[in-house]
Amino acid sequence: MTIDRNEAARALSDIDDIAARVRQSRLYNLTSLILILWGVVIFAAYVLGMLMPRQAGVVWICANLVGVAGSFAISLFVHEKSGVRTFDWRVLIALILLFGFGMFWSVGIARMPARELNAFWATYWMLIYSVVGLWLGFGYLAVGLGIAALTLIGYFFIGAYFELWMAFVNGGGLIVGGLWMRRS
Repeated sequence: MTIDRNEAARALSDIDDIAARVRQSRLYNLTSLILILWGVVIFAAYVLGMLMPRQAGVVWICANLVGVAGSFAISLFVHEKSGVRTFDWRVLIALILLFGFGMFWSVGIARMPARELNAFWATYWMLIYSVVGLWLGFGYLAVGLGIAALTLIGYFFIGAYFELWMAFVNGGGLIVGGLWMRRS
């Protein structure tokens, strides 16, 4: 059996396509777990922040710590199963830089009120998801743009129920996005 140059090139291209789909599927599988975790954490933080508005800052600090620790735990779990490390010192440094930048501008410079803080942080993280989606797949882009758009709709049109809106849009949106990526 012999194959010509064109058939060999098509076969290699098919192999590359399959390998890319497998990589994206594995990445979506890990990301889906982390999105669901963060969705639950963020939903809980919004609800607790509404119930205890004076402690909202502490609630959010604790929520972010739980989210980072949970992401690290998921990464360890995935590493045990697959041998692929997904959360290393670079990811931790990136999160510290991103949180630091956001805190510098939202609290340090702009001193935003609560409603603006909620809109800022949701759109800030969704911008990052959207940019990542340009390289890693449509799922990230869809989650990022969808939640950002719904956040802006809520900011301008929901009124007094904005925090409850954000619990469902941001927290619930991440959970739905994670479940959707899990199926992809």
